[in-house]
Amino acid sequence: MKSITPEEARTLVADGAQLIDVRTDHEWEAGRIDGATHIELSELDVRAAEVDPERHVVFYCRGDNRSDMAAAAFASDGYRASALEGGIQAWVEAGLPIEPQGGYVADSGEAAAILEARKRT
Repeated sequence: MKSITPEEARTLVADGAQLIDVRTDHEWEAGRIDGATHIELSELDVRAAEVDPERHVVFYCRGDNRSDMAAAAFASDGYRASALEGGIQAWVEAGLPIEPQGGYVADSGEAAAILEARKRT
C-alpha cells in the first residue's frame, strides 16, 4: 500500500484508476472529488465486488486514516491500492476542484453529521 500526493492521484485517475471515497454520507454530500465512487469504510467488505481488481484503486477520506485502512486491506488482497495522502483536505489545499460547486470539506464523526443535518432544516 502506498500513500500518494493529490497530483499523483489526479494523474492515476486520469489514466483510468478508480477513485473511492470512504467517508460518511454527510461528508460526501458536502463535497467530493469528481468521478469518485462513494463506499463508506464500514460498507467496503460487503461492496468489495464494486472495486475492479484489474484497475489501480485510490481511496480517500477527510485526512488519511480511513483511506489508509481501506488501501492496506485491499493491497493485502492483491489489489494495486493507494491512499490519498492528506485526504480530500490535501486535495483542496493543492487547489484541486471538488463538487458540487460551493462544496466544502465537512468534519467527520457523528456529532458533525448531526450538526450538518440541523443546518439543512
